[in-house]
Amino acid sequence: MPWQEVSTMSLRHEFVVLAEAKETTMRALCQRFGISPKTGYKWLARYRATGVNALVDHSRRPQGSPRRTASEIESAVVRLRVQHPAWGARKLRRRLCDLGQQDLPCPSTFHAILQRHDLIDPAESPKHQAWVRFEHEAPNQLWQMDFKGHFALVQGRCHALTVLDDHARFNLCLQACADERGDTVQQRLTDVLRRYGLPERMTMDNGSPWGCSDEAHHYTPLTVWLIRLGIRVSHSRPYHPQTQGKDERFHRTLNVEVLHGPPFRDLAQCQRHFDDWRDIYNLERPHEALGMATPASRYQPSPRGFPETLPPIEYADGDIVRKVQEKGEISYLNRAWRIPKALRGYPVALRYTQTDGLMDVFFCHKKVAQINLQDPK
Repeated sequence: MPWQEVSTMSLRHEFVVLAEAKETTMRALCQRFGISPKTGYKWLARYRATGVNALVDHSRRPQGSPRRTASEIESAVVRLRVQHPAWGARKLRRRLCDLGQQDLPCPSTFHAILQRHDLIDPAESPKHQAWVRFEHEAPNQLWQMDFKGHFALVQGRCHALTVLDDHARFNLCLQACADERGDTVQQRLTDVLRRYGLPERMTMDNGSPWGCSDEAHHYTPLTVWLIRLGIRVSHSRPYHPQTQGKDERFHRTLNVEVLHGPPFRDLAQCQRHFDDWRDIYNLERPHEALGMATPASRYQPSPRGFPETLPPIEYADGDIVRKVQEKGEISYLNRAWRIPKALRGYPVALRYTQTDGLMDVFFCHKKVAQINLQDPK
C-alpha cells in the first residue's frame, strides 16, 4: 500500500522512530500508518543503516563533518537559531549533536555565540525558569486535550485543537479547525485514535464541547463517545488551568514558534504550517523536561487499538438496568430520577452502596450520578 501523499517524509520519520521500540508490533504499526509490513521493514532498514537522510526518495548531502572548524560551528549555531528563534543554547546544542556535529562546545559557549550575534533578548531570560513537574510513568496513561484560544486568519478564524501525551509530551493532534463543535472534535480525534490507539484516560477543561459544571450537562455526546470506547474521562477544576499544564505550555510554545508572524491566509495554509512544525516539535526539538530528549523518543503507540464498531453496552447480572429517557430521566420504584441528558437513549446500571438508600448510577465503567431513595423530592 502507498504512503499518504501529504508530508510523506515526516510520516516516514515518525514511523521509524516509533518502530525502533521493541514493544511495538510492526504489523499493527504498519496498519495504523496505512502501509504494508514489507514497506515498513524496508524504510526501517534504511533508517538504521544511514539515519534520517535515508528516508527521502533521493540522495542528500551529509549534515555534519568531523573536520569543521570553530567558525563553521559558530555559523551552524547562528543558522539554527535563525531557523528556530525561540530555542535557547541547550536546545541548539542538543539539536546540532543529533544532526551529527562533532566536538561541540558547552551550552555556555553557545549562549556566548548568541550574545555576540545579538540573538538574545535580555527581557526573555527571566521568563524561562525551571518548574517542579509531575508526569505519568508511561505513555498513554493520560492525554491532555484542549482548544487553544482562537485567532484570526485573513479568511475567517482558526480554533487549534491540541492533544498531548502527559508522559512523553508527544503531540498527538494539532488541527486547524473552523469551530469547536463536538462532531468536529470527534472526527479529528477518530483519526488520532486509529493511529496511536486508545489512552487509559483523557483530561480536558469544563468548556464546550467537553462539558460544563452544570450537573445536567456535565457530559456531552463527545465525552459519552469516549466513555463508550473505554477511556476514562476527567475534567480540570474550574479556573485552574494548571491541571492542563503541559498542554497549556504547548500552546505557549506554539504561539512563540508558529503564530508570531502575519496571519495565515486560511485554514489550509495554517494546517500546512502546523504539520511542518509538529514534525519539528516531536522529532527534532530537544525538550528540557525530558532531559533534552525529543518527545518521539519517549512515546509509544497504545496497545489498545481503536474499534471501528463500538461494542454493545453490558452490565453485571446483579445490576438494575434502566434506559435514560428523552428528558434525561430514569424510572425506578415508580419515581423519576434525573440523569445527565447526554445519556438519553442509553442503558445505565443502578448499584446499591454501603449507605442505606444510596445508589450509584453507572454508564459503562463510569459513575455518572447518585440517587437517594430516601430523598422525598
